[in-house]
Amino acid sequence: MITGVTKGFKYKMRFCYAHFPINVAGVQTNGKDIVEIRNFLGEKQVRRVELLEGVKYFRTPDVKDQIEISGIDVAKVSLSCAQIQQATAVKNKDIRKFLDGIYVSNKGHIKDEI
Repeated sequence: MITGVTKGFKYKMRFCYAHFPINVAGVQTNGKDIVEIRNFLGEKQVRRVELLEGVKYFRTPDVKDQIEISGIDVAKVSLSCAQIQQATAVKNKDIRKFLDGIYVSNKGHIKDEI
């Protein structure tokens, strides 16, 4: 509990795709942060994941296809990352072939990288 308040938690997520590039954007609707996932497997459907309270979304400018999810509560940060990953689960296809999705690549504290 002390670690979350003093340092905070940060999860880095990477986009994995073979052909269709995944577009991810963070928007605010009615005061809530929402992550919108577009062009997943070439689909026209927009997938929306509402982030939990106290969780922030940040697009990494220097690394291509990476986002950062951060906050002071490790349960809320990890649950938001899990919801983003589950939103890009491949259905009705061979998962050995279709590995597209957004996956957690790194877990850590916010203050460690400064």
